[in-house]
Amino acid sequence: MVTPQLPQTHTSYTLMAKQNCRSKISSIFSDGFLFAGASIVALLVVWAFWSFMSTSPNADPSFLTTSAHQNSALKTRVDPVSLGFNLRYDPPDPTFYDDPDLSYTMEKPSKNWDEKRRQWLNLHPSFIPGAEERILMVSGSQSTPCKNPIGDHLLLRFFKNKVDYCRIHGYDIFYNNILLQPKMWSFWAKMPAIKAAMIAHPETEWIWWVDSDAAFTDMDFKLPLDRYKDHNFVVHGWEKLLYEQQSWTSINAGVFLIRNCQWSMDLMEAWAKMGPQSPEYDKWGEILRKTFKDKIFQESDDQSGLAYLLLKEKEKWGNKIYVEGGYYFEGYWVEIVGTYDNITDKYLAIEKSEGRLRRRHAERVSESYASVWEEHLKEAGYGRYSWRRPFITHFTGCQPCSGDHNQMYSGETCFDAMQKALNFADNQVLRKYGYMHKDLLDSSSVFPVPFNFPA
Repeated sequence: MVTPQLPQTHTSYTLMAKQNCRSKISSIFSDGFLFAGASIVALLVVWAFWSFMSTSPNADPSFLTTSAHQNSALKTRVDPVSLGFNLRYDPPDPTFYDDPDLSYTMEKPSKNWDEKRRQWLNLHPSFIPGAEERILMVSGSQSTPCKNPIGDHLLLRFFKNKVDYCRIHGYDIFYNNILLQPKMWSFWAKMPAIKAAMIAHPETEWIWWVDSDAAFTDMDFKLPLDRYKDHNFVVHGWEKLLYEQQSWTSINAGVFLIRNCQWSMDLMEAWAKMGPQSPEYDKWGEILRKTFKDKIFQESDDQSGLAYLLLKEKEKWGNKIYVEGGYYFEGYWVEIVGTYDNITDKYLAIEKSEGRLRRRHAERVSESYASVWEEHLKEAGYGRYSWRRPFITHFTGCQPCSGDHNQMYSGETCFDAMQKALNFADNQVLRKYGYMHKDLLDSSSVFPVPFNFPA
């Protein structure tokens, strides 16, 4: 889809760092080969038939490569499901994977990652086209069954929601349910998973962490990556609340976008030093509690740690971190769920007047229809008080797995809200398959969508 131009809400968003660790990946062009036909008509016919067959999705892609190592890859075929990636070729040349000192853990820093990643891409040219916008979503949950009886079902539905979004937009997803480093538990467990994902996926430019209790509630919306082209980290928050009021809730570390580069490796190393695997864990708990007056618990947590780096080491990290407050990069469920019915009515009214949006179509081409939606959503606004679908609804405090929800609201309130959000999102997916939920509070019942609905 064509991502809308979002409003700039903070002037500091335009700050740029002196150095940019983005990999400059150039496209690789190659020449094709054309064989001369024989003069005998019969043989020419046979040759023409063979040429026609070789253009099928299973054809040998040898004409796309030129270097010695690339030519050796010609003997394999490109998997048509892999969008052109040559998944069956890994050259014998040594890469960072062959270094016995390579460490996937947070305990050992990674150095020269930009150079290593660039070298790997040069040896695997089929992954270069589109690399600068390639995204890997990472999420996870605990390895043991949930204490809350319905917790595992809810986590499955949240996972399905993420898989749906990634499938629609062609993103990969890695879901981890193991403590890769046992000492880094709770909210710190995401860091080892993210570093491991960076190393395992050098072809990916962005790692997108999304908490297990966050749901995509606008399946059409795509991240405005052009907006972040000069940044390496994107987090939802409010700079005024951070720098003027020094609140630990000025950002939310449950959803963030981090570039696969050395700067990010360095940031995570500094960030992880505040975690439970560090001998200074208790000390950092005291520092963060004193820094953020509204922080009521002593424990060092990832969100306060990131806010601290932004507040106290802004010159080192701040210019590369984009604090996104212009749309629901992640939104607090309490202020969102009650708006779903009104939003649904608004969208149905648009469909009644716009025949292009009522047309049935394959899921694979959904982004083309999303661009049509944008023509009608110019006045919808973004974030709170808008009638645009919220991009991500985050159920902070509901704790669907443990059931130990915030006492500000009941477990029933959380469950009903999660059910509404997941069905609100599911309707956008099921619509492509010819069905919709009858009621957002009824997860099991659907109805066949009639032709030309909702007109």
